[in-house]
Amino acid sequence: MIKNIFSGVLFLLFLLTSCASRKDLVYFNKSNTKADTLSKSSSLNYEPRFKSDDILSITVTAPDFEAALPFNFFVPPVNNLVASVEKINYLVDNKGYIDFPIIGHFKVEGFTRDEVVNKLKQEIKKYINDPTVSIKILNFKIGINGEVNKPGFYTIASERITLIDAISMAGDLTIYGRRDNVLVLREVNGVKTMNRVDLTKTDFINSDFYYLSQNDQIYIEPNKTKINSSAVGPNISIIISVATLMITVVTLMLK
Repeated sequence: MIKNIFSGVLFLLFLLTSCASRKDLVYFNKSNTKADTLSKSSSLNYEPRFKSDDILSITVTAPDFEAALPFNFFVPPVNNLVASVEKINYLVDNKGYIDFPIIGHFKVEGFTRDEVVNKLKQEIKKYINDPTVSIKILNFKIGINGEVNKPGFYTIASERITLIDAISMAGDLTIYGRRDNVLVLREVNGVKTMNRVDLTKTDFINSDFYYLSQNDQIYIEPNKTKINSSAVGPNISIIISVATLMITVVTLMLK
């Protein structure tokens, strides 16, 4: 009888104090030889594509500085006099267009920076010679929540960030975060998509989610250890102490 109690207490204590194994905590520990080489198409040549609600800064320059000014600035009239000059930023509307000076309604959604730059240059060449166009997304941000040390939204200056970079910005996953089932919420052509990523596999670097897109949402779900401890409740430390005391008492009785 006493031995059965002793065994039961030991089993209970094991369940309460069990922790995740190494393979559940270490990134890139499941090697795939064919996928260990970085994919040029998915990683090295990655470029974000513009989406609805992006705010773009577009700057046009040319050898003739004054000729390029109307493509960069808005001059609001006050009593037919020039009051001020304002730099124009562009909000991509829900149909994927911006209203660009002189050119008018211009489609940008779904295109990369280089594609939009080339298209704009061709249009602007109708009005000025040798234009140069540069574009920057002003509101490129990602969100990361769940089992990370610093959840929240992060604004990205470079517009080029990997999922691992984002996790680092959030202070890394806690020991309770699942590395093998990371959820990436992404909008593609106006449709919300839910995508699962296994960070324990090396072929993750070749996936479409190695680099993040603007406004991606990342969720790190808790592992079984966290879920089990939550089920036990906030008094787990008391339970462990009681279990330890019971083991001591039973041990003394068996002597």
